[in-house]
Amino acid sequence: MINPHFSGADDDQQDLPADQTRARSAVRTRLHSRSYRASSRLPAWMGSIRFRLTAVWSILVFGLAGLVVGGIYLGLHNSLSNQKISATAFQVGGLTFIQPDQAQLVQRAVNERALDALRVYSFWALLALFFTSLIVGWVVSGRMLRPLGEISNSVREIQASDLKQRIDLGGPNDELRQLADTFDDMLGRLEEAFEGQRQFIHEASHELRNPLAVIRTNLEVTLSDPDANAEDLRHTAEVVERSSERMARLVDDLLVYARKGTLSLERDPVDVSQLIDEAAEEFNAPAIAAGVHLVHHAPAGLWVIGDRLALRQALGNLLANAIRYSPEGTTVRLRGGIDGPWVWLAVEDQGAGIDPDDQDRVFQRFWRGNPREGREQGRSGLGLTIVRQIAEAHGGEVKLVSQVDHGSAFALWLPALAPTEPQLPLPPPPPPPPPTLLA
Repeated sequence: MINPHFSGADDDQQDLPADQTRARSAVRTRLHSRSYRASSRLPAWMGSIRFRLTAVWSILVFGLAGLVVGGIYLGLHNSLSNQKISATAFQVGGLTFIQPDQAQLVQRAVNERALDALRVYSFWALLALFFTSLIVGWVVSGRMLRPLGEISNSVREIQASDLKQRIDLGGPNDELRQLADTFDDMLGRLEEAFEGQRQFIHEASHELRNPLAVIRTNLEVTLSDPDANAEDLRHTAEVVERSSERMARLVDDLLVYARKGTLSLERDPVDVSQLIDEAAEEFNAPAIAAGVHLVHHAPAGLWVIGDRLALRQALGNLLANAIRYSPEGTTVRLRGGIDGPWVWLAVEDQGAGIDPDDQDRVFQRFWRGNPREGREQGRSGLGLTIVRQIAEAHGGEVKLVSQVDHGSAFALWLPALAPTEPQLPLPPPPPPPPPTLLA
């Protein structure tokens, strides 16, 4: 009967007592640890790329030279060994004698000595070639890898707190130069990201400090006044409520702003016409409460690829700003259209407009125009920043047209969903259509 189990050390170990099994395992562990310690005792330069390049180069040179010399030696040996020696036969007293050609015998002996000398000289020549190739390979590989050492030293000296230093490697435009340039580009992007993060934290902490200071000051004044009545307490509570509400709104906007830069957006077909209808229906009640007339119009067939919720938020931010800044009795118009490979959404109001000097600043973080008025209204100063961030994440942009004392128009430009993929890069979007309310 055939035993279905494999034979070997594992089966033998299974048949051994537990003490012997543990002893074998301990021996194997010691052997592995000794081999690891032996390898760790090797010089550091033997594990370097320079040493490996030198070794590979020397082995290749030695191997090729050995093949060439060996081929030459075997060819000469076969050629000289196969030479026939002529002989002369003569008889003396009924005996036949064969006399080989003495000159040919001498020639064969000379050839054999030459082959022996060639073998000895070839051995020493190959040995000298091997050591020479080691030296040459070590020097050449060191010169070739010197820029890599400069890159390593430069990167090691760069600290997270100071990313202004660059490798700036000179020399020919080879692979190492391209590697250094790639590192420099990466450092530039990291410096920009860290600087933006540092500025964002500074601005966010400053904005959060203001409502906290208001809350603390009002509470201290009320608590330190022994004659504070119910009206004073109510007033303090209202101030605390407004400040905490503004702080909560600011925290929510900060979270949205941070997530839009880190989370991946959905990439689904979005009907912009339906998005406009839904936004107009949702903001109709706030517009009526503010005494503003909200109208909207969008033709069918406005499709883009993007995140529906993010686009809805961007449109909501624009509508909220338009309703907030529109005087009572004016009109806010929401409309959309298509222009070549672009779909646009425009929100127009009849507010006070934006000064030309401030039109480039409205998309900056925490910009409110009139800071005191903005804080009193509980605005975080991140709404338009989030709108621009969402537009750029969809491959589009947001544009502004405004006239003082006449109103403003914000337009979102997004790549249209076409039957076939559009050629990239898309042409730059034209400026937003002149708002009819500003004509």
